[in-house]
Amino acid sequence: MSEFPEGFLWGGATAANQLEGGYQEGGRGLSIADALPGGKDRFKIVSQPDFDWTIDTDKYTYPNHEGIDFYHHYKEDIALFAEMGFKCYRFSIAWSRIFPNGDETQPNEAGLKFYDDVIDECLANNIEPVITISHYELPLNLAKRYGGWKNRYLIEFYETFARAILTRYASKVKYWMTFNEINSAAHFPVMGQGLVPSTGANDKKNVFQAWHNQFVASAKAVKIAHELRKDIQVGCMILYATSYAYDSNPVNQLANLQHNQDFNFFCADVQVRGAYPTYTKRLLAEYALTFDDLETTDGDLALLQQYPVDYIGFSYYMSSAVETTGSVTDTVAGNLMGGVKNPFLKASDWGWQIDPIGLRIALNELYDRYQKPLFVVENGLGAIDKPDKNFYVEDDYRIDYLKQHIEAMAGAIDDGVDLMGYTPWGCIDLVSASTGEMSKRYGFIYVDLDDQGHGTLARYPKKSFYWYQDVIKHNGLAEKSE
Repeated sequence: MSEFPEGFLWGGATAANQLEGGYQEGGRGLSIADALPGGKDRFKIVSQPDFDWTIDTDKYTYPNHEGIDFYHHYKEDIALFAEMGFKCYRFSIAWSRIFPNGDETQPNEAGLKFYDDVIDECLANNIEPVITISHYELPLNLAKRYGGWKNRYLIEFYETFARAILTRYASKVKYWMTFNEINSAAHFPVMGQGLVPSTGANDKKNVFQAWHNQFVASAKAVKIAHELRKDIQVGCMILYATSYAYDSNPVNQLANLQHNQDFNFFCADVQVRGAYPTYTKRLLAEYALTFDDLETTDGDLALLQQYPVDYIGFSYYMSSAVETTGSVTDTVAGNLMGGVKNPFLKASDWGWQIDPIGLRIALNELYDRYQKPLFVVENGLGAIDKPDKNFYVEDDYRIDYLKQHIEAMAGAIDDGVDLMGYTPWGCIDLVSASTGEMSKRYGFIYVDLDDQGHGTLARYPKKSFYWYQDVIKHNGLAEKSE
């Protein structure tokens, strides 16, 4: 196994709210990410009944406010990506940088100009931009005033936002995604849907309504994009965690089948196939709901059918195991969800089970189901890096993780899967979405910044930087990379 297909999109991925900083510069408004406290308890804090999006700097720290200051360092960072040989760079556009409150009719020109500069810098370095329209950064006003994505008004606001940035950048940007990890709301709707308990996060009707509104908004973005440029590619983006029944007990096998439908496939089924799947009835019934309980229109359903996405982007960090009899008590953590411990797998410093073969399985499952191009837009190892006195990190553990996952992708390509590209997550160290920490590092580039916000913000290539540079140079894992 040596080379990947010609034109394969090697690169890296980030999100505006986790690295940009400049949170009150250039006319930017506040986003929900700005109200998420830093630290391991951030999800516990926002899950409290009285959490109301208030930013309390006396009580909490907010590392997203500064990120790694990409807002002022983007030229330096993109130059480092180019040095690695990136063919593409996946990033997101901060909605509140373009529409500070989310409900304005006219965009903020200073925000548009910033992304003009970022996109032009990418193109000047022969890096194809891959843009996520909405990546866990809903304008705070839309969460506080409108109650998040359960409100149909947000379809209109998103359409205005999508039209503004697609019109501005479509001639320069071919690859887009509509919502980051849209299915993550099944477990935690705060980041993807802007819902917290005080605005109905614990009522599944609101979650399903929010999803429906997002599906419609996504279809509208596809429509706008295709009208602007014939060869534009707009994808959905899901969190995919390959799932296994813990054993051959038919009860666990059925539970795993339904888990896959409900979590791994539901959102993609609607966005890729253009219609709600047949198992929607069973899924809603589990929460004492029917489809009639949701506010939908015939026009919505026609739009979904007419404007499905062009490809499937997905994150893959780990797999999970399903056991429903209660005979297994050992549990593990995970990407917004945990599960029972799989005795065949090792885990990361944060307890996420490492399963490269699961990525090959994921690619086969998704391609067999949809027959549309796939794009691994997040994958990586969050770890505690310990630099030497020169800030050099020998991260062989990260190289080993990525190497095994690249080998799994090559295997899937040999299986016949149409794979577009690979953008490992957090290609430069940034603030973790799950914990709000800098110490949970993913990058090929070390950033001198700690969890308390102390540091010079200087950038230093890690050992993995040079390894990945070699992988891209050889369009895969050449012998000297092994």
